[in-house]
Amino acid sequence: MTEIFGALRRAVAPGRRGGRPAGSAPAPVRRQHNLFEAAAAFVAASAEDDEERMDEASGWVSPEQLSFGVSELACRALIALARERGESPQTVARELLGLSHA
Repeated sequence: MTEIFGALRRAVAPGRRGGRPAGSAPAPVRRQHNLFEAAAAFVAASAEDDEERMDEASGWVSPEQLSFGVSELACRALIALARERGESPQTVARELLGLSHA
């Protein structure tokens, strides 16, 4: 059991005895994007009709996460726009989609 902890300690504490030398450069780490960053980038690229950026953003997270993020962004944007206009979210949503008033 102590061997496992020793291996973990060496892996997370570079420059220690038995670990990676202190002067060596760490391997490049790919930046992780969260679902809200992906949704924001995807929707902005979609609004600007930028297929390349849309494809890039859609690769940052799973399709399910992207869908959730886009839905959350739509809800937040709709609420903000409704407050700004002093109208109900339903009225604003229908207007944005070109639907008749119910």
